[in-house]
Amino acid sequence: MPDNVWLLPLKNLDDDARAIKLGEIAVLAVTAEQRMFVGDPLRMMLVGLEEESRHPFVIDSNGVAVGVLTLQTGAATAAGWADDDSAWLLRGFLIDRLRQGQGLGALAAGAAVRAAAKLTAALGGGQSGIVLSVNELNAAGQAAYRKAGFADHGQYVGGDSGPQRTMYRGF
Repeated sequence: MPDNVWLLPLKNLDDDARAIKLGEIAVLAVTAEQRMFVGDPLRMMLVGLEEESRHPFVIDSNGVAVGVLTLQTGAATAAGWADDDSAWLLRGFLIDRLRQGQGLGALAAGAAVRAAAKLTAALGGGQSGIVLSVNELNAAGQAAYRKAGFADHGQYVGGDSGPQRTMYRGF
């Protein structure tokens, strides 16, 4: 099991480093069962680079991209949260299928909380934590989030892929 992962903010990388990481992201994949829960990693990162409210990150372990995630401001209700501004939305979170089961998801989720706290301090936002929604059928995802300190805040039925669990962790 790896000791740590690094979250590399794509928007802060220079053009060459960003191109290298986007190339690594292009070959990330999830299992067939997971495709209904998450989108294409490269497309999600490219969208994140274009939208001001989104902060896309490469999840890096031992110098190689092993996953992606995005933190977004003003969008927490998309995960069933009561308002958009008190929490960051964690979206588009995936670990490559070849690296799943190694504890990387829980490590990256914990790192995302720390990154969101830093973004809140730097940008002057009023967020106090991170919210996400995870499909009720995604037991592995729910377990990784619980291991990272996220608490279940109930069912959310607004997702595109069936009933979700809204989960939250404060800073």
